[in-house]
Amino acid sequence: MKQKRYLLSEDNIPTHWYNVVADMKNKPMPPLNPGTKEPLKNEDLYPLFAKKLADQELDQENIWIEIPEEVREMYKSYRSTPLVRAYGLEKALGTPAHIYFKNESVSPVGSHKLNSALAQAYYCKEEGVTNITTETGAGQWGAALSYAAKAFDLDLAVYMVKISYQQKPYRRSIMQTYGAQVIASPSMSTKAGRKILTEHPNYMGSLGTAISEAVELAMSTENCKYTLGSVLNHVTLHQTVIGQEAEKQMEMAGEYPDIVIGCFGGGSNFGGISFPFMRHNFTGERNTRFIAAEPASCPKLTRGQFHYDFGDEAGYTPLLPMFTLGHNFAPANIHAGGLRYHGAGVIVSQLLKDNLMEAVDIEQLEAFDAAVLFAEAEGIIPAPESSHAIAATIREAKKCIETGEEKTILFCLSGHGLIDMASYDQYLAGDLVNYSLSDEEIEKNLEEIKDLV
Repeated sequence: MKQKRYLLSEDNIPTHWYNVVADMKNKPMPPLNPGTKEPLKNEDLYPLFAKKLADQELDQENIWIEIPEEVREMYKSYRSTPLVRAYGLEKALGTPAHIYFKNESVSPVGSHKLNSALAQAYYCKEEGVTNITTETGAGQWGAALSYAAKAFDLDLAVYMVKISYQQKPYRRSIMQTYGAQVIASPSMSTKAGRKILTEHPNYMGSLGTAISEAVELAMSTENCKYTLGSVLNHVTLHQTVIGQEAEKQMEMAGEYPDIVIGCFGGGSNFGGISFPFMRHNFTGERNTRFIAAEPASCPKLTRGQFHYDFGDEAGYTPLLPMFTLGHNFAPANIHAGGLRYHGAGVIVSQLLKDNLMEAVDIEQLEAFDAAVLFAEAEGIIPAPESSHAIAATIREAKKCIETGEEKTILFCLSGHGLIDMASYDQYLAGDLVNYSLSDEEIEKNLEEIKDLV
């Protein structure tokens, strides 16, 4: 097993986050106040988010936003993360492609999520907030925010999607070890949860449901703010440290990616790895392809519609212009819990609409086939979410075999799978299946949101 790793010195860790919206020719359409249907103002978000996070969310002018020194100092405990030349995977595939991956699994919590968790916890603490709430799918975001909340002495309540709460008990244990309260969602602790459980007693949850519960608790608790791990602009903004480091590391390797790939749930790690490279496409300097890899059972980018929709199931959030399957969409109980979300972030949705990026859907079994091959070739067991990016990378690397092209492919390994071994047990035993989704199911769900705006 041969690898080559590229690391940056502390002095080369980014000092600013990159705000891709400021560089976009076609800006995303504005989020709307669900009551008035008017474009959202910064102050509309202040009751829910820390003010500086709300300002970052709607900032379309500042290309670079300075990383607070306290956050940057905490980044230094695990950044830079390695850029790795995947010689083992290249050899296993017999491809002429050069494959690189940015290894975000080396953070203290095992995923990229800490990049935004530290920032959000910092801004909440700076504002004098004492309590924060959030949702989590697979538990990677919940684990990251639990770590960050403890670092900034904040009390945290996490609504964890019920199927993941059951499938991934050790992720729950990690959150509790850091001092967070973890509640299986839907729960009886909120109005939104009680309504869903009354109508669907056996419902195993979705990120949309968990968001509703976390938002409701934040809005009803004194000195409390809501935080989240993907979808919104400020979250993706914080993740751009990934791509900025990768730029410098690819330069160290003497290469530049022809293709950049990230798995896709709401857009945080895809945007984090892609947006810093994408700015060179905007100027015409480069012509890199950007591919978002989503699960075939939750295909908002590949089979959803661009529409204003709620970011949560109960309709508490602003209306967001995004590719969506409808906020009432109930995803299949796949093991990539972090990708089971009905919509896409507004930035990615606009970029896809403008054909500045691509999207592919990956079946669950293809993702795990790719995961095992990667583990055998590179020695790292990837998270089920990250495995979708690996599968898309393998597809592109195999095309290079057919064409003989020596393309350079970069993907983001967003997290390791060492706490997801129950899903590997099921895969190795032959008990995992693919989930099919009919056009009729999608159309029926989208019919319910057509009159929102």
